Amino acid sequence: MSRWAPCKRRDFISRLRKLGFKGPYSGTRHYFMVYGEYRLSIPSNPEYSVPQLKMMLAEVEKIINRKISLQEWENLK
Repeated sequence: MSRWAPCKRRDFISRLRKLGFKGPYSGTRHYFMVYGEYRLSIPSNPEYSVPQLKMMLAEVEKIINRKISLQEWENLK
């Protein structure tokens, strides 16, 4: 069984696009991605740790109004 692993920023953005997000767009301090009327800030560090990734995915789940399983996340590659 797979485990959560750190994720490169580029891969994270690519996977969000496959979920329907647009962007990234330049903001005042951070880049952000848009899903409908929602904005998701994208940190600028080149790789996201597992705790940071889970925190951002929890926010994504609230925006898209459904859970994202580890299997689904890995299939978005």
